[in-house]
Amino acid sequence: MSCINTDPFGFTTPSPYSSEERNTASESDSNENADTPSADGSVTVNKNGHFIHCLTIIGQVEGHYILPSGTKATKYEHVIPQLVAIEESSDIEGLIVILNTVGGDIEAGLAIAELIAGMKKPVVSLVLGGGHSIGVPLAVSADKSFIAPSATMTIHPVRMTGLVLGVPQTLSYFQNMQERIVRFVCENSNIEPERFRSLMHATGELVTDVGTVLNGDNAVKEGIIDSTGSLSDALDCLYNLIKNKS
Repeated sequence: MSCINTDPFGFTTPSPYSSEERNTASESDSNENADTPSADGSVTVNKNGHFIHCLTIIGQVEGHYILPSGTKATKYEHVIPQLVAIEESSDIEGLIVILNTVGGDIEAGLAIAELIAGMKKPVVSLVLGGGHSIGVPLAVSADKSFIAPSATMTIHPVRMTGLVLGVPQTLSYFQNMQERIVRFVCENSNIEPERFRSLMHATGELVTDVGTVLNGDNAVKEGIIDSTGSLSDALDCLYNLIKNKS
């Protein structure tokens, strides 16, 4: 019986996909260990000799401040080590990112998105339910992005809670942060900056806010997401990217 323990970041020690494990353990034992989800929902799976990792970004993206108890959150200090381990692994060949997020901390979300965009290994993202606010940069950071037809994405200007000083420096800070998001999204998708800004500042779409809600088809039409599709479509795309890379 295996005594391999799963760590908090979704990997196992020793790794179920290491060369030593493959040489000493049977294929069934290896698959059993690799396909077991961790506490945070991440899982590494083996199909036809290809190991891919599934990373989930759900709820709010938690940054420097801890969210209230009972709030479903993705902690960026958990995600960043996973991405580093995936990129450095000699066995994991690709990454699929499943998104269902309401947004969250801008700098934490951008940090995760920049890491994903800078990975050499193939990455595919799939938006299910919603990829709102900072979820937009996270979705487009992959090599190929998919969205379920029933999913939506909300695009709006930068907002901040808590004490805000009514001085020009505050407005300049908001503008600079917003431009960071616009630049990242437009560099990693097919939407033009002017069009993305117009979607951010649209009125009449949201009841108590400015911005735009896009369903799956419209997100593709605007050039933000590459294709509509399901999990099987995203996985097929990822395996094709792995095959073309090898």
